[in-house]
Amino acid sequence: MTKRSDKLKRLVSVQRHLEQMAEMDLAATTQQRQEVTETMDAVAGAISSLNPVHRNFSGIYAAQIGKLRHKDVMLAGVQQMHEMRIMRERTKGDRLEEQMRDARSAEDREAADNAVYDLIDQHIAYGDGSDR
Repeated sequence: MTKRSDKLKRLVSVQRHLEQMAEMDLAATTQQRQEVTETMDAVAGAISSLNPVHRNFSGIYAAQIGKLRHKDVMLAGVQQMHEMRIMRERTKGDRLEEQMRDARSAEDREAADNAVYDLIDQHIAYGDGSDR
C-alpha cells in the first residue's frame, strides 16, 4: 500500500522538475536577449562608423535596429512570463513539500499510536492469562 507521503514525494519531484524546466526556458530567453543586445550594439556601431561602406547601408541598419528593438521588447515579455512561471512552479512545489511533511508526520504519529496500542493489547493479553 502506497503511503500518501510517498505519493506527495513523487509529486514534489515532478514539480521540482517542472521548476527546473521553467528555469532553463528563462535562461534560454535571457541568452537570446543578450545576443539581441550585442547585435544592436554592433549595428549601432556600424551606423556611427566613419567607414564609407557602412554609410551606404545606414537605412538598412536603422531598419535592422528597429527590428532588433521590437524583438528585444518581445523577449522581455517572454522573459517576464518565464519568471512568473518559475515563481508559480516553485510555490506549487513548496506547498506540495509542506503537505508531504505534514502527511509524513501524521503517518509517523499513527505508527507510534499503533505501536502503543499493540503494546497495550499485548499487556492486556498477557495480563489476562496470568490472572487465571
